[in-house]
Amino acid sequence: MNNRKINCDCKIKTLWATDFIRLAAFLRGVRFELMQSIRLKLEAYINKYLELWDFYGVVQVIQKGEVLFENAYGYASIEFGIKNDMNSRFSIASVSKQFTAFAIMLLYEQNLLDIDKSAQLYLPADMKLDETITVHHLLSHTSGLYNYYNFEDDFFAGYNRTDYSRNDFFLRYIDKKPAKPPGTAYDYNNSNYNLLAWIIENVSGEKYEDYMRNNIFLPLNMRNSDVDDGCKPIKNKSSNYSKDFDATIKSPYYNEKFSIGAGAIVSNCDDLYKWYTCLRDRKLLSKKTYTRFFSTNINNYCYGLEHHHVYGTDRYSHGGDHLGISTYMQNYFDEDICLTILSNNEAINQYRLGNGISDILHQVDVDAPTKHEEIPMNESKLKEYCGIYLKDKIEVELIHGKLYFTRFSGNLHIEIYPVGEGRFARRHSDQIRPYSITENENGNMTFFGYTKDNPANE
Repeated sequence: MNNRKINCDCKIKTLWATDFIRLAAFLRGVRFELMQSIRLKLEAYINKYLELWDFYGVVQVIQKGEVLFENAYGYASIEFGIKNDMNSRFSIASVSKQFTAFAIMLLYEQNLLDIDKSAQLYLPADMKLDETITVHHLLSHTSGLYNYYNFEDDFFAGYNRTDYSRNDFFLRYIDKKPAKPPGTAYDYNNSNYNLLAWIIENVSGEKYEDYMRNNIFLPLNMRNSDVDDGCKPIKNKSSNYSKDFDATIKSPYYNEKFSIGAGAIVSNCDDLYKWYTCLRDRKLLSKKTYTRFFSTNINNYCYGLEHHHVYGTDRYSHGGDHLGISTYMQNYFDEDICLTILSNNEAINQYRLGNGISDILHQVDVDAPTKHEEIPMNESKLKEYCGIYLKDKIEVELIHGKLYFTRFSGNLHIEIYPVGEGRFARRHSDQIRPYSITENENGNMTFFGYTKDNPANE
């Protein structure tokens, strides 16, 4: 009797084991088919999108350690005929901010600074900042500091092309009374992260680039990552390109030393995936410090990252835009998804492309990529929009029947075309929101809020 029961139990267990193996094989098959379907949709969408735009750069999508899509496009160096590949290194612009924020958190964990105390305590003695501005305010873009990234100031495409002097830079553009009370409003401002870089240097006793290398890049084996000071040669780094009229040119010069803390980091997909795993697996920092690092502040901004709850899960992301640079990273830690877009020209809208990819990954229907439809407009009508709106900075010109937004004292011509009444889109780059050139209450044309041919603007 006992032998029969034992034999019966063995048969049942064998059946269970067989059924489990079959179920596991079935589920693997279902997952494989799902992943194949997602791969095909990703490839079709990305290829369709890039048919519209002359993209230079790389796109990579990794889920659970498995590459769902990766490809390189365009040139790393037109001059030498070198094309981008998956090992190419790119300037990542403001994607750099999360590294600066992380470095601050390393110092915080070592009790070398308190992020809730005045930033003035940790800055060099010759830098006097409003004492009510804390390190937290800098990290979260809530310092209220004057924002010098505007058309009126001569920093962008003017001062930033000159020789770098930290003290002169600070005194001329950052050492100003806060425009708003600290902690009351979000204002994305590179000054915050310039100051954080100088705090890192002052507190650690190391140059910013040395601290980043010794405390983040090397511990994570990110050997393709570096801080670009605009002088040292960086092997395998893609050059940045822009459009002037319909020609591809080298992007206007910018002294990268002015980007300290806010940009200037160079990296590639492989290293940025290592960085993703650092954040996913909570490496280098304690759980408590990570909780503060990822805490959401005003306008969904954490420290160097944006946080949004989408698709029923958490997304941490940041983009970067600069002369010849379009970058974007999206991280979904719970789903183990890392999406990276790095570009060395300005053709794409990395946010539109990135969000389209994420929709596909989360099985959300996504519209086929399109361009803004051009509407017919005769030359006499186009001429109504032409003129100087801000001398040497904003001008609209009609040249050989085409309309151009002219910048940098007439050295860069961005073709724009009509897509509606008073609405114009860039010809050679994807633009979600077209420019608006409209009449004000006095019947004068305005562009970026400036009135055409107003003597006060000249």
